Amino acid sequence: MFRKFLSYYKPHRLMFALDMLASFIISVIGIIYPIITRKMLNDFIPNRQLRMVVIFGLLLLMMYVVKLLLRFFVQYYGHLIGVSMQAAMRKDLFQKLQEMPFSFFDEHETGKIMSRLVHDLADVSELAHHGPENFFICGITIVVSFFYLSSINLKLARIIFSCIPFLVCISYYLSSRLREAEKQSRAAVASINASVQSSVTGIRITKAFVNQQKEIEKFDKSNEEFVSAKARAYKRMGQFFSTTTFITDIFNVITLISGGIFLYNGEITFGDYSAFIVSISIFVQPVNQLVNFVEQFQAGSTGFARFYEIMMMESEKDKPNAKDFENLNGDIVFDHVSFSYDDEKKVLKDVSFKVNSGETLALVGPSGGGKTTICHLLPRFYDANAGSIRIGNHDITDITLQSLRKSIGIVQQDVFLFSGSFYENIIYGRPDASREEVIEAAKKANIYDYIMSLPHGFDSEIGERGVRLSGGQKQRLSIARVFLKNPPILILDEATSALDNITEILIQNALDSLREGRTTIVVAHRLSTIRNANEILVVDGGKIIEQGNHQSLMDKNGIYANLYNSQFKALED
Repeated sequence: MFRKFLSYYKPHRLMFALDMLASFIISVIGIIYPIITRKMLNDFIPNRQLRMVVIFGLLLLMMYVVKLLLRFFVQYYGHLIGVSMQAAMRKDLFQKLQEMPFSFFDEHETGKIMSRLVHDLADVSELAHHGPENFFICGITIVVSFFYLSSINLKLARIIFSCIPFLVCISYYLSSRLREAEKQSRAAVASINASVQSSVTGIRITKAFVNQQKEIEKFDKSNEEFVSAKARAYKRMGQFFSTTTFITDIFNVITLISGGIFLYNGEITFGDYSAFIVSISIFVQPVNQLVNFVEQFQAGSTGFARFYEIMMMESEKDKPNAKDFENLNGDIVFDHVSFSYDDEKKVLKDVSFKVNSGETLALVGPSGGGKTTICHLLPRFYDANAGSIRIGNHDITDITLQSLRKSIGIVQQDVFLFSGSFYENIIYGRPDASREEVIEAAKKANIYDYIMSLPHGFDSEIGERGVRLSGGQKQRLSIARVFLKNPPILILDEATSALDNITEILIQNALDSLREGRTTIVVAHRLSTIRNANEILVVDGGKIIEQGNHQSLMDKNGIYANLYNSQFKALED
């Protein structure tokens, strides 16, 4: 994990080296002050060398001007390195998310993913900048100050530095407890982000069911868990900082008493004693800074660990010998396919069927029977646990995911639209399409006239997830995307369920023309829409209960006939 973290410094090696050089000069300048103080107290002032006092004072001022400029460089370019690394990590994480299988998103809430993508990496950015800088500046300052204090009085310096191991042991013990509290705090932050994201996304449902109070109660619960986690983290933080600060304060007490005794016994001069007092503060300051840095290190390292956890997860990937196909077509065959989302219950049980190339297969049956799961297995959103799925003579695992999914167009019942314009949402189906092709797709989906009635036409904004559109308009817009994609295989999962009767007839006619020459799998509850399907499967409990065309199934007078007659009777009533 540490090696992975270091790899993000690679593009910024030159600027990082300059940042460390500037930090080194800053630490050296910091130790100049006690050196000049000692020289003045022991030499210039007793010998009344006023000119040297002024010269060294001006020299110190010039150094502080240089320190000012270097501090600006370190603060600006150091943070720039940190934020550039943050951007690179965020890009890698976002790309990784694009490669993750559907099962990952089934198990991880959007708000928690956002927390890792934004908040965690912000802390990593601060660590990337301040980590090396603090260790470098503080390390150099501590080492130089040790040698300088030893040059003043070795015996007194040894007494002071004998306290360092005690400080290190206490810091290590308390920091491990702080790290665990920080992990719990991060989990609480992710939980509250997930709660807010879910509530805001579903605000219309909340208001429709007048459940604002319930949402507030759910948020309050997450908020209380957040406060509790933060309280534990701050308790550990308080223990850490109060204890370590007390130990560093002891340095001043030891210096004052030991130095006073040495001065009383004539083992140190007044000038050296004064310089030692000044120098010990310069030594203690970086020690305190390193101690304070532990909090930032814990936050940054915890954030990177959460980032690294996702980066190490298994991505969707092709088999080593998988091939690309430009125009994937042919018979679709499910051969003894079984599948479960977990180990507890099988969703599909030994399912076998065939869809001839260019024909339409309809899936009907009660909700939860496995119809949508069949549709998810074909483009490999999930992989079958047993059996095989073939298109033409090719097992779909031998086809690259990119070419497989390029050959399949999907219109689902739950339409997802992106924030942006009508044009941007339609061209999502085929980004290299011309504007004329986008317009033609909109016409085929019967959404063109509505788009052109708007002041900005295709450039009109649809709002977040198409909030400004009706259900039918959303559905027609998603259908336009598939028209533009023009794939050889279609999956229509309740594609007309959100449309009014008139629009449904228009879209159904369009879909009928689109299906010509293409292999189509249709999931439908309105059985009147799939009467002309070449084959109809009745799926229930993960199994195929009945199979045949409309007329043959009606003649059987079984489950399909009962479903069809009950819908027809409901329409008559």
